[in-house]
Amino acid sequence: LLLYFAKDPLIKQLSYGSRILLGKMPEPVKNAGNPGSFNYEQYAAFQQIFHTVFLKTEDWQLADEEKFIKNTKINWFKGIIYLARDKILSILRKNIDPEESKLSIAEALLIGYTNDLDRTVLQAYTNTGVVHIIAISGMHLTLIYLLLAWIFSRVPLVNRSKWLQLLLVLSCLWFFSFLTGAGASVLRAAIMFSFINVGRNLAKTTSIYNSLAASAFVLLCYNPYLLWDVGFQLSYLAVAGILVFQKPIYQTLKINNRWKNKVWEMLSVTLAAQILTFPICLYYFHQFPLLFLLSNLVAIPLSSLILCFEIGLLMVSWVPYLGTWVGKMTEWMVALMNMFIKGMNKIPYALWQYIPASIISTWILYVLIISISAWLINKNSKAMKLSIFCIPVFLLLMSYDAWIVKQQKKLIVYNFPQHRAIDFVVGDNYLFVGDTLISRDVLLTDRYLKPARLALQLKHCRERLTGLFQKDDFIQFDQKRIILIDKPVSFEALTTRVEVDLIIISGNPELEISRLAATFNCRQYVFDASNSLWKIVKWQKESEALHLRSYSIPSQGAFVLDVK
Repeated sequence: LLLYFAKDPLIKQLSYGSRILLGKMPEPVKNAGNPGSFNYEQYAAFQQIFHTVFLKTEDWQLADEEKFIKNTKINWFKGIIYLARDKILSILRKNIDPEESKLSIAEALLIGYTNDLDRTVLQAYTNTGVVHIIAISGMHLTLIYLLLAWIFSRVPLVNRSKWLQLLLVLSCLWFFSFLTGAGASVLRAAIMFSFINVGRNLAKTTSIYNSLAASAFVLLCYNPYLLWDVGFQLSYLAVAGILVFQKPIYQTLKINNRWKNKVWEMLSVTLAAQILTFPICLYYFHQFPLLFLLSNLVAIPLSSLILCFEIGLLMVSWVPYLGTWVGKMTEWMVALMNMFIKGMNKIPYALWQYIPASIISTWILYVLIISISAWLINKNSKAMKLSIFCIPVFLLLMSYDAWIVKQQKKLIVYNFPQHRAIDFVVGDNYLFVGDTLISRDVLLTDRYLKPARLALQLKHCRERLTGLFQKDDFIQFDQKRIILIDKPVSFEALTTRVEVDLIIISGNPELEISRLAATFNCRQYVFDASNSLWKIVKWQKESEALHLRSYSIPSQGAFVLDVK
């Protein structure tokens, strides 16, 4: 059960272990149903979440434990994790300025806390290809592992026993993994570190590929649904790419200068990680950051330094002046990184968008990458022939997808809560009809409209479309006649009813379906998400009584009509 609370001072009374009484019925988790949108219902089910509810102040209260609850148990380990997380957040919030997302980035970078993260900043990090630095991953665990190993190797008594050092280091690593939310990427790194270091202490060296495969096996035994987790897929593909391709890429250039060689080594790691993640990123996000090399060249070392300073801040925050100074240094470096990322995001053509990708094209791209790699690295002639075969197949598939896009002609009424949002689509062009607030709000557009436009390859917003004529609330789209109603109307019954293909009702107008049916011979009524649910239910009952077809967008998802 996922609860959303309205902003209220009473929320501060809640903590891990609090019991509350609900005065509102939870509803099943449902997708918005917009084309190309994230399958949130499946994602929530994989997290064992099946119901959700939004609670206002009057909808809940703290339970009287004497009256309602007996013999309740709280997981002590989770209690420690949440207590530690709250303590870390309080230290960061005390020493780092929240303005311009400095605090939210610091929280995400240290423990993966993203509740305070601004969506525009997150989008900038995504567009420049450095979002992985604020998603806790193997890079963070590597830094913490090296720091812990250095500390415990110098602690008296502890440094005499390799097994005691290993036990303490791995215990801290696993505690940190749970502290950050135990995401797929951080669990992968923790398991791999555990396998590799236990093996070393037993004088057993093994293939790093075995450790990678074993960690995936253990994670999938723990939670098979991780296989569908995007973070799990990207994490393992990135590590596999680094293991396979980093050394061959690095060896293509020989640089004598020490510092230039270090830069090239880091760039080779970044390139290697992108090779196997590139196809799946296209499939999920339909975009690719073209300046990822330059962005990572600055962001990775800077974020690593910030992470070290944040750990230092936790250690010395109780020391007067020193804690404040470390906090200011951390804040300054986060501000510098944010400024750099935002600047990179503003560079023209920094992001390649609207890239077509399907499951078939993604698999062909992987076959192409693997065959070309086997040919170049192992000089395999069969792999060369396979790559030569895959290239025209891939190009033909891309050409076919482009042809399909050019042929499409659709009407989409989006499931956009409390707003009217309609796209008329011709080829890769679209005309938007809806509330003006949506066009001005980038975050709302990205959340509700952009996934569909990416999936359908809609690149150009137009004020006019071929085959579309609009006059007031009447629209002629090819052969389809459409009426938009967003205010009270009254029609007199006519001798011959007007033929209409679609009536879209928005904005809670006062009307009766029977009066509309007396005027129009309409094949389909659509009630969008800007209407109240109780009115939609009322209109649907009227439609059923009159044997009319109706469609409720809040309950059935977006309405998509192919116009032929």
